[in-house]
Amino acid sequence: MSFLRRLLGDRTPAGFPGSLSPGEEVVDSAPVEGGGHLVVTTLGLWVPSEGGARRVGWHLVGKAAWADGVFTLTESSETGTAGSAVVLADLPPVRFRLPSPGKVPHQVRLRVDGSVRSRHRQEIGSGGAWFVQRKVPGRDGTVLQVRPDPGTDVALVTAIAEQVAAKLANPAE
Repeated sequence: MSFLRRLLGDRTPAGFPGSLSPGEEVVDSAPVEGGGHLVVTTLGLWVPSEGGARRVGWHLVGKAAWADGVFTLTESSETGTAGSAVVLADLPPVRFRLPSPGKVPHQVRLRVDGSVRSRHRQEIGSGGAWFVQRKVPGRDGTVLQVRPDPGTDVALVTAIAEQVAAKLANPAE
C-alpha cells in the first residue's frame, strides 16, 4: 500500500469500473449526474464511457473548464508525429454535470498546468499553432506537442515542428 493511500485512505469511489495502473493513486473524485464519476489520479482523469470508464492522460487534456456546475473536457488526440514531436487535434468537448464537484475542478487545473513546461503560440499563414512542451505522467523528460488551428496547413506545421523538435534535442547545433 502506498504512502498516500495509507495516509488518506482509499479515495476510489465505490463501484468505479476502471482499472488503475500500478502506482496510480486516486487524488479526488466527483459523481457525474446520470452515473459514473470523474476520477482524478496521478496519471490522468478518468471519465465515464460506454462500458465503464477510461483514463485521459494529463498530457492529452487540451482544455478543461468549470462553470455553472458543468465540467467541460476537450481531449486531444495524437494524429501524427513530426520527428520526436507529436501532432495533436482537439476532439469535440464533452460536458459532465457535477452536482457535488468537491475539489475535482481545482485538482484538474493543478495537474494540467503542472504538465506544461513551456508553451508558444506561432502564427502560420492564415492560421497558427500552439507548441507546448509537456511532461507525460509516468515517463521521464518532456514531449513537444503541436496543435494546429483548424484550417492551418498541417504539412507546414509538421515541418516546422520537426525542426523545432530537432533543435530542442540538440540545442548546440
